[in-house]
Amino acid sequence: MRGALGRLLQSITGPHAAPRTPRAQRADPDAVVDCAVYAGGTRRSGPRQIPYAEAARLAGRRGAFVWLGLHEPDRATMTQVAAAFDLHELHVEQAVAGGHRPGVEVLGAVTRLVLRTARYVEHDQLTATSEVVETGDVTVLVGPSFAITVRHGPVGPLWQVRRELEARPDVLRQGPWAVAYAVGSRMVDSYLDVAGHVEHDLERIEEETFASVRSSEFAHIYQLKREMVEFKRAVLPLADPLARLLELRDVPTGLRPYLDDVRGRLARASDRVSGFDELLNSVLQARLAQVSVDQNHDMRKIASWAAIAAVPTVIAGIFGMNFTEMPGLDSPYGFWIAIIAMILIGGGVHRTLKRSGWL
Repeated sequence: MRGALGRLLQSITGPHAAPRTPRAQRADPDAVVDCAVYAGGTRRSGPRQIPYAEAARLAGRRGAFVWLGLHEPDRATMTQVAAAFDLHELHVEQAVAGGHRPGVEVLGAVTRLVLRTARYVEHDQLTATSEVVETGDVTVLVGPSFAITVRHGPVGPLWQVRRELEARPDVLRQGPWAVAYAVGSRMVDSYLDVAGHVEHDLERIEEETFASVRSSEFAHIYQLKREMVEFKRAVLPLADPLARLLELRDVPTGLRPYLDDVRGRLARASDRVSGFDELLNSVLQARLAQVSVDQNHDMRKIASWAAIAAVPTVIAGIFGMNFTEMPGLDSPYGFWIAIIAMILIGGGVHRTLKRSGWL
């Protein structure tokens, strides 16, 4: 019994034990969201997900192509994907890291399109710490017979994009570039949706700014402006990559009208975002001007009451010098005369300041 136990322990810990694969080198199976083969405008692999290595072998046969969807893959997963689809090592490095700027670049036979995702975060009231827009990024690698989408961040799941594209066989027949179009179209639609929600926030801020009773706090305006900076980084830089995309010869002719439509919708989104930024600057300047006016009004009130208080102070100070030759000191009515003088002169000053708008 002891000998069997010793042999078992030696087989586990001894020099002849099989080497274990380090955790960092193991591919993450959860990184693969879906993988399917398409041909003739339909999904040929059925509703089930197939291994991407098997899909890569089927790609290119009879006009078929593969759409592989990944979410935050690790280096081991991307290394295996690169080996299956013959990707450059730079594609691995770029796909593992997130936070890329929108752009288009061609490396060999693969075109890399980067888009920023955006989602409006619901909130009951805009505060100094409210998150208004949440962003991420999607990288689309388009090859001769495959399209690989790599998503970073919780924003912008692409399962609905895949479902909608599978319902449009005429577009799906255009090949892997149809995936790039569908993803880009969905991102631009999300920009317009976020812009619509942000517009409501701006309307509420305008109402608060120009209301008769308003709060002295305006840090939430700065917060919305910071969120708009993040939103602008997602929307505005995409115009140039879309223009470059239309210049590529690999883009099918049948997709160019659709890409032109995406470009037009992006222009609308860019105009709205730029308008929001200008409106926020105007609201912020108006709010700062209101604060300055309120401060000046408060200072005028303080100065007015100080002037009124100076009247009895001056009179009491003069008669408090107690010179023997001062008139009224020996009079039994001197005190009441001084009080009446204080009231009359102070009341006259108050009336004058009231008419001039200082009080």
